[in-house]
Amino acid sequence: MLAQEGSLFARLRGQAQPHWSAYVGHEFVRGLGDGSLPLPAFKHYLGQDYLFLIHFARAYALAVYKSETLEDMRAANDAVGHILAETSLHLRYCAEWGMGEADVVALPEDPACMAYTRYVLERGMAGDILDLQVALAPCVVGYAEIGLTLKADARTRLDGNPYRDWIETYGGDDYVAVARKSVSTLDRLFASRGSEARIPSLSKTFTEATRLEVGFWQMGLDVLEHGTE
Repeated sequence: MLAQEGSLFARLRGQAQPHWSAYVGHEFVRGLGDGSLPLPAFKHYLGQDYLFLIHFARAYALAVYKSETLEDMRAANDAVGHILAETSLHLRYCAEWGMGEADVVALPEDPACMAYTRYVLERGMAGDILDLQVALAPCVVGYAEIGLTLKADARTRLDGNPYRDWIETYGGDDYVAVARKSVSTLDRLFASRGSEARIPSLSKTFTEATRLEVGFWQMGLDVLEHGTE
């Protein structure tokens, strides 16, 4: 388990139902697992995920400002550097799917991407470092939970699956370690800055971010019906 029972993440995840189940078990995710996800859906998601990474780098830069300890500042700064480096890797990954850098960089931002990333930034600007980390957690930890679940699911097909790299990346040891660190960071921040009185507000933030994650997956499927503008 990525989060032990009683941890802040586990509590917030439980309070986010049924949206959390809709997120980690979305049709888009199932299509990644068995390889049936239509290519146009994945390519649209992949392009928007690049724009998403840019805004998440901004969110972690905001976390540097919001931090009150050098430990938290260093951790957030490391995350900014990692995400910015990941954008270059992401562009190379897009190229493998026939999406050139110029095409990806010039993509218009999908409303689902805009809604989610701006919500995270808004919570960080309006609240403190704990509010921001809670808003980030459904993405950071959720992707690891999805990756691990897909790898363990008998219905998942790895051989010949065009999305195998995605599954193995987010279900791999390196990314799972990132997710576990996020879980422990939430507990540490809650111990120093939280109280039971904050749980309703934190739960609302976590649930809303989870609901917006559902919308991000749905964005990839909606393009099949509506196309891109």
